[in-house]
Amino acid sequence: MSRTKGAPPRRQIDGPSLFGLPLAFAVVVLAQVFEGGSVRSLWQPTAAMVVFGGTAAAVLVSCPLETVVQTLVAVGHVFRKRSHTRQMEATVRQLLAYAIEARRRGIVALEPELDRTRDRFLRNALTLAVDGTHPNLARHILEIENQAHRAVAEAPADVLETAAGYTPTLGILGAVLGLIHVMENLNEPAKLGPGIAVAFVATVYGVGAANLVLLPLATRLRGLARDGALHRELVIEGVAALQEGLNPRLIEQKLLGFVTPAREPARTMRAA
Repeated sequence: MSRTKGAPPRRQIDGPSLFGLPLAFAVVVLAQVFEGGSVRSLWQPTAAMVVFGGTAAAVLVSCPLETVVQTLVAVGHVFRKRSHTRQMEATVRQLLAYAIEARRRGIVALEPELDRTRDRFLRNALTLAVDGTHPNLARHILEIENQAHRAVAEAPADVLETAAGYTPTLGILGAVLGLIHVMENLNEPAKLGPGIAVAFVATVYGVGAANLVLLPLATRLRGLARDGALHRELVIEGVAALQEGLNPRLIEQKLLGFVTPAREPARTMRAA
């Protein structure tokens, strides 16, 4: 078993997902250009103020400030490159090493590993096992902690989905305000066309922000929360198997069931 914590993994940017947001905006702008419109007509500060300012205010009313701050932090980290499958495989190897050590010297021999494990959830699980906690009680405690972690991880997605519900409606509100201004100038026909076009830019902002930014980010955050919960379930099953004294080979076979389905799509693509 390794006796060092090892260097922290180097943070990398997930290029494809980071490229997706500007690509979505580029598609909208190109569609405007191909239809013969002006890109400048899409820039309307007043519409942006109504849609984005109104959404920010509504979100602050709907969600606690600390949750909003947590969302901003989560969005800042959402484009970091992660290999969930590799992390799961590394945890399986680590738990297998623990199983071999526990089979040779007893589960109490894993106590030195508590200070070497960077994963806090795994450390908590090992602590329960080393302390001799009943397996059913240990599982119950860890499942509660897992649910709590998932709820916290999904809170930013809830905030973004809430915002995505407000932006289209505020876009319509901005359009109505613009049309009111147009109606006030019916005596000047030359201004009606440009005025109506400006009014509907707010709708573009609202629908675009919801479907091109907020909902995709919320979906990604939910995916990351789901991956984290699955990893913790792997830890729960692995430590429970340690407590039950299962053969390391059986433990490995059991835990690889968490990893194999993620590998199947890649194998299918290579076979094709």
